[in-house]
Amino acid sequence: MTATGPRNAPDVVDVVALGESMVTFLPSRPGRLADVPSFDRAIGGAESNVACVLAAAGHSARWISGVGSDGFGDHLVETIGAYGVDVTAVRRDPARPTGVYFRTAGDRATDAHEVAYYRAGSAASAMAAGNVDLTAARAGRVLHLTGITAALSGGCRGLLRELTAPRPGRPLVSFDVNHRPGLWPDGDGPHVLLELARGADLVFVGADEAQEVWGPHGAETVRRALPGPATLVVKQGGHGVTVFDAGHVTFVPAPHVDVVAAVGAGDAFAAGFLSATLRDLPMKARLRHGHLWAAAALTVPGDLAVPPPAASRGGAAPRPAWIAHADRLAALDDGAWGRLRLGPGWTQAAAATEEVPTP
Repeated sequence: MTATGPRNAPDVVDVVALGESMVTFLPSRPGRLADVPSFDRAIGGAESNVACVLAAAGHSARWISGVGSDGFGDHLVETIGAYGVDVTAVRRDPARPTGVYFRTAGDRATDAHEVAYYRAGSAASAMAAGNVDLTAARAGRVLHLTGITAALSGGCRGLLRELTAPRPGRPLVSFDVNHRPGLWPDGDGPHVLLELARGADLVFVGADEAQEVWGPHGAETVRRALPGPATLVVKQGGHGVTVFDAGHVTFVPAPHVDVVAAVGAGDAFAAGFLSATLRDLPMKARLRHGHLWAAAALTVPGDLAVPPPAASRGGAAPRPAWIAHADRLAALDDGAWGRLRLGPGWTQAAAATEEVPTP
């Protein structure tokens, strides 16, 4: 599979990412939300995360969403724009607020983790095919969507159906299932997500996630449930990732990662895979870049790093040195890849002569 789509129009970018981003408040110390005295402000949003990571890596990216005409909306637009992301198609809504949420400091996989969302009736939930710039959404080599958007409202669901519908000249449609059970109280999630995934060209889904949503167990069974997408990426946690593409099946094990914070890895994996797809790299390299970019997120606190100075001046940043470092790691033989161990600071080792830190 190769990223295709319109390339000559003046407003065409490498990737368009459409979906809600919210202001997130991170606790100043561990503990229950009831006990945390103060919070630090950040941003959170699967689609904008992908756009920011790609822009910081030197790709042109556009984020499309809705935000309120409020200070939180200003913060989102300014922060995401600082990565070099085009935010000109973001709709400002004077009648609806920007979504926010609060979370605890603990591991999201534990029962002690708490998240309090204040997104009902948000500006992004009002997105629909009639109020979103569809021309801007389609003016990319890749259009990246997630199942989160479809859960926000009927209008958002209709928008994603419009963008995943077959039509001549549409961009390569990338869809991350991103099932969030709490957003689907009516129980429609499995049916809607399956419909949207079947309409995409490239689908990302976790093996455990697919089992929870649709019931199939194992990568091959997931492929039988989703035979339509040209490329299906099934993430199998620390074990690795299997991709089905053009009749071929490719598995790449995950490297060992010394995790600092288990957040942002899924979005970073998608960004790494999309970056390698845009560069038309071989499938094994695409999967390895997905792993490496996920490791870059796992070995730093939070979802996103500070934007590079070049990006803050407008336009995508030059490709950073660590991408060339990742290219060298992605080209390792299978034995060296299997011994690879990545810890905090590995992306700063771009000038290292020995690329393989091993146990």
